[in-house]
Amino acid sequence: VRVAMVFSRRGYNIESLVVSPAAQEGFSRMTITCSGDETILGQMIKQLQKLIDVVRAVDHTNDDSYETEIALIKIRCENQERTEILQIAEHFGAKVVDYGRQGVMLRVYGSSEKLDAMRALFQGYDVAEIVRSGKILMARGVETT
Repeated sequence: VRVAMVFSRRGYNIESLVVSPAAQEGFSRMTITCSGDETILGQMIKQLQKLIDVVRAVDHTNDDSYETEIALIKIRCENQERTEILQIAEHFGAKVVDYGRQGVMLRVYGSSEKLDAMRALFQGYDVAEIVRSGKILMARGVETT
């Protein structure tokens, strides 16, 4: 809550927020995605570092890093549409995780751009629900980030 308040008090938007257990027990890792120029992001990191519960805040914008996102997509479909939907899913490397008479649920992971492109192709279908995880990111190399 304190971290989110740092952003909201200054009128900045958190585009995605992912919290997970850290490698060291008793700590959590937050991956926050937001937009802004270098000055704004620098100020945000300084404000975050002032929080008592924050051990470290790092900007990975220019780092050599790996990032990914996961999405679940539920589509209502009849038999005649199912083949097209499954072809699109296969093209994007999505996996069918639920298959029923009235629709399918797909799981796909990759870059945000990949998920956006897949979602755009499904606009002509009856998409019942989409859930996206938000970006997770890790700097390359063996050092702990």
